[in-house]
Amino acid sequence: MGIVEDRIRESIAVKESILQNPELISLIHEAGTAVKNAFSSDGKVFTCGNGGSASDSIHIAAELSGRFQKERHSLPAISLNADIAALTAISNDYSFEDVYARLLSGIVHESDVVIGISTSGNSENVYRALLEAKKRGAKTIGLLGKNGGKIKDIVDIGIIVPCENTARIQESHIMIGHIICEIAEEDF
Repeated sequence: MGIVEDRIRESIAVKESILQNPELISLIHEAGTAVKNAFSSDGKVFTCGNGGSASDSIHIAAELSGRFQKERHSLPAISLNADIAALTAISNDYSFEDVYARLLSGIVHESDVVIGISTSGNSENVYRALLEAKKRGAKTIGLLGKNGGKIKDIVDIGIIVPCENTARIQESHIMIGHIICEIAEEDF
């Protein structure tokens, strides 16, 4: 039984450290507002990540395009890593590092938001996607962990979970994603 309680306590401790950090709280609110503003301006939200972060990307996009807590119309949110055919074709014909940037190059606009999720902050394909988004004038958000990696230096809003453990970072990312969704759907 010790492992169960220990992991729950670890998860709570990470969330407590976020709660006690006014700068992080402000960044999370800013991210939610950016997403809400994109929807209000006929923009879209694109998400991407790898592994567990890919699953979080799909989860967040689904909460927005389906519904989170309010009954409302669908909000235009797309997880870039959900299209297996595009992922494998672009990875095969170009490179896995360029997969999300290539997808974005054909669809992202100034009114959009791109959320890149990387527990290390160093996922090359997420990094390149965010660079592509910035090049095209979109707002960029990084859900990151550890020290934020190289992604923290290029995003408009870098939310760095103060933790070294990937599992605890991912648990916090989905909590933050849910908060962003709740802020985004406030006015709809």
